[in-house]
Amino acid sequence: MTDHPRLLDRPDWLYLLRDYYELYRRLSAGGSAKIRTHQKNVRESINRVIKANAEVRELEPVSKPVSAHLRRALDNGRMERHAPFIRALESVQQHFVWQYGYEKVPRGLEQKYAYAELAGPTGPVITDEVILGLVLFAPGCTYPAHAHSGISESYICLSGAVSENDQGVYAPGSLIFNPPEQRHRITVADQNPALLCYAWTGEREKLANQKMVFSRGPKK
Repeated sequence: MTDHPRLLDRPDWLYLLRDYYELYRRLSAGGSAKIRTHQKNVRESINRVIKANAEVRELEPVSKPVSAHLRRALDNGRMERHAPFIRALESVQQHFVWQYGYEKVPRGLEQKYAYAELAGPTGPVITDEVILGLVLFAPGCTYPAHAHSGISESYICLSGAVSENDQGVYAPGSLIFNPPEQRHRITVADQNPALLCYAWTGEREKLANQKMVFSRGPKK
C-alpha cells in the first residue's frame, strides 16, 4: 500500500481547503434554514478533513476539450471578491483531473463540460467526509437535467453566469442549493465560460457510490 503525503506536507492543498471553508462561512444563506444547515455541514466536514491531516494523492493532469476555457474562467474569477480562492485553485491546477462522470455523455456536451474532484474518495485530497470539486462549462452550454440520490449539493458560482431550471440568474458569488433527489438543469450565458465549485454532503456510502446519470423526468 502506497503512503501518500499529508495535508501538512502539501500546504497549497491545506490552504485551498481553508479557503473553501471560508466561502461556506461567509456566504449568506438568504434566510433559508436548509441552506444554512447545508453550509454548516460542509464546514464541519472540511474541518474534520483538515483535523485528520488527510492524505493527498497528487495526480497527473487530465484535460478535456472544455479545459481550453479554464484560463479565461480563472481570469474572470480573479476580478471577484473571492479572488483569494481563485489564487488557491491556481496553485494546484497542475493536478486537476478533468472528467465527465457519466458512462454516456449527450452529443456535444463532451466539448462543453467537465468536472474535477478536489477532495473526496478519488482525491486528490482523499476523504469520505465530503466531496468538493469544480465544474467548468463553455459559453452557451446546456447541462441536462439530473439528480443525486441521497446527496445534498451546492454550487458556488466563481465566474460567468448560469441559470438553474430557468429560475433566476446566478452571477459570481451566488450559491445554488439542490437537496437530495431534486432534478436540476443548468444553462450558461453565451459570452463567457462559467466556473463553479461544488460540495456534496451525505452518508459516506452514498458519497462513495454515487452514480451520475441524466434523468428525463416524468412522462407527460
